[in-house]
Amino acid sequence: FSLHNLPFFSLSFNLVVTALEKKNIISKLGDNATLSCIYNKRDLQLKNLRVYWQIADDTNQGRCSVVHALISGQDNNSNQCIHFKDRTQLFWDRLENGDFSLLLLNVSQSDGHTYKCVVQEKNEYTKVIYQAEVVLSLAASYSQPILSGPIRNTDSPGEEVTFNCRSGNGYPKPNVYWINKVNNSRLSPSKLEIIRHDDGTFSVFSTLKVKATSNMQIECSIENEMLQENLSANYTQQKQSNGASTESHENLEKKGRGAQAAGIVSIVILLGLLTALICWLRRRRSSHLVSYTGNE
Repeated sequence: FSLHNLPFFSLSFNLVVTALEKKNIISKLGDNATLSCIYNKRDLQLKNLRVYWQIADDTNQGRCSVVHALISGQDNNSNQCIHFKDRTQLFWDRLENGDFSLLLLNVSQSDGHTYKCVVQEKNEYTKVIYQAEVVLSLAASYSQPILSGPIRNTDSPGEEVTFNCRSGNGYPKPNVYWINKVNNSRLSPSKLEIIRHDDGTFSVFSTLKVKATSNMQIECSIENEMLQENLSANYTQQKQSNGASTESHENLEKKGRGAQAAGIVSIVILLGLLTALICWLRRRRSSHLVSYTGNE
């Protein structure tokens, strides 16, 4: 059996030109994707149908393109690309109603293709009664960004400070934005590094260097355009006034003196109780001695 000898691939058969429907879908890595192919006709005779799913990319020419095949109501995947082995399923309860959609399991970056569904019907002759294309794009959500801000030894404005922002496990490459939340202005990073991992996902590391202000509010935003996701992390520093700092210091001193006094009082009370206990024990012992002498 050779797929290239089937009627669909032979020009000697009478082919009916049908409108080609195109759809675009986005699936997250590791999820299952449904490639839609719905022919609006009911009560079809599966024994007269042939359904072919194949890769339709121009860049895939010369390579294996067979994704799934249904011939006379039975799966026939003898020519299926090994990459799709045990990863494709038709919806059997929908076939007779013209739903030839394909379920693709556990998608990865290598599944990002344009897929073509071709439905043939054989009566007196074989003809194409329906065809559709589905463009499958893959994506993965980035992790919540982690933003680290400066540890400042002084509160003097004007010194250069550094912020670092990182996120990972996303796909495709992200957009990274630094924003001054005081006036919502964009800031230019001093460093942007995007690393591709073995599984195809990306990690991003970005550094921002700015002049310090007394009230810094910085945001790092990681955007995944394909998933329309935008994750942000924020850094805010409020500078205390001298009065507030002094007041806080005085309160700490007062609390410290109060705790010290309370400790001294507790020790005095404890010593008093201990002294009273010793005296009581001595008197009790003396009383027992007198009683014993009298008995003699």
